[in-house]
Amino acid sequence: MTQTLLPPPRLEVVPALPERCDRCGAAAKLRMTLPHGGDLVFCGHHGNRHTDDILRTATRVVVEDGYEWWGAGRTAR
Repeated sequence: MTQTLLPPPRLEVVPALPERCDRCGAAAKLRMTLPHGGDLVFCGHHGNRHTDDILRTATRVVVEDGYEWWGAGRTAR
């Protein structure tokens, strides 16, 4: 299997995310856009837990204002 290197995802900050976490149903703090379309949404806990996978996979990451996502310093702005 060959790996494709993607540039770091673009980071956006919004006032609030109305969705719920796809893993546990808690209030969303982060939404990631996948390279071929579609989004995944995570609460703060799952967003930080899956930081490396999000950085490796996402083309865009949207975080709620005030949420301290561990990957924020490693994204394109």
